Amino acid sequence: MKVKSTKKILAVLAASVLAVSAFTACNSNSGNGTAGSADTSSFDKTKQVTVITRENGSGTRDAFIELTGLLEKGSDGSKKDNTTASASTLNNTQAVMSGVAGNQYAIGYISLGSLNDIVKAFKVDGVEATAENVKNGTYKISRPFNIATKGEGDELTKDFISYILSKDGQDVITKEGYVSVVDDAKAYAGSKPAGKIVIAGSSSVSPVMEKLVEAYKQINTGAEIELQTQDSSSGIKAAISGTCQIAMSSRELKDDEKESLTPQKIALDGIAVVGSTSNPTDNLTLDQIKGLYDGSITTWELK
Repeated sequence: MKVKSTKKILAVLAASVLAVSAFTACNSNSGNGTAGSADTSSFDKTKQVTVITRENGSGTRDAFIELTGLLEKGSDGSKKDNTTASASTLNNTQAVMSGVAGNQYAIGYISLGSLNDIVKAFKVDGVEATAENVKNGTYKISRPFNIATKGEGDELTKDFISYILSKDGQDVITKEGYVSVVDDAKAYAGSKPAGKIVIAGSSSVSPVMEKLVEAYKQINTGAEIELQTQDSSSGIKAAISGTCQIAMSSRELKDDEKESLTPQKIALDGIAVVGSTSNPTDNLTLDQIKGLYDGSITTWELK
């Protein structure tokens, strides 16, 4: 009886330990797109900030520098990007997240829809980076997700775009954490033509486009869609040259680009300004973000 009792006690203790471990793990990764709790006690605010930016041609960079005031426009129409020369340049969203996650003194910016628990999103002027706040206009660092085509495109191109703008497609967009741009969308009722198209461009638009392609191909099994992830400018150039049928862009098209392509807004996205989960800073003003990126603010003391 003693042996059985001891075994029973040990089994109860083991179950308790597992329950506590599971509870701790669950809480350390809680939230939708926000970082869990992390030890901030060793963070030294006097240390130099590591500034991480995106490459030239990135629609996310173009939108970010304009929305934060880093883009200086001259009276002669000239434009100057005042991002500090000491910034580290990374070529896609995942690289930025990994770079920030691996350096507790880093700052970066990414598509809100790509935000996960390996980094934390700072509030901007006291407003959280959420899809709801993008839609109601209180979160100011936001931009459109666009696609662009030469004219209307072929039958498969037109049908896939009709799917994106349908209730079915817009539901995929909202499910992935982005903001719908078609409030009264109707259910998809396309012709499901067979064929092949190529979609190329922005690495910020690519994750949600991948989900749209997957969902569309489930209902149109005759469609072959190739997705090429680059940057906004590369995708736009590919569409103009005819090497892809649909360009993905996380910025507005320029006037000269609109001469060759027809743009279509498919979603809205916030740009989350992100740091390490061990950074105790919770809120940044737009002026502080600009200062960190132009090099006038160099430490997390934010002076």
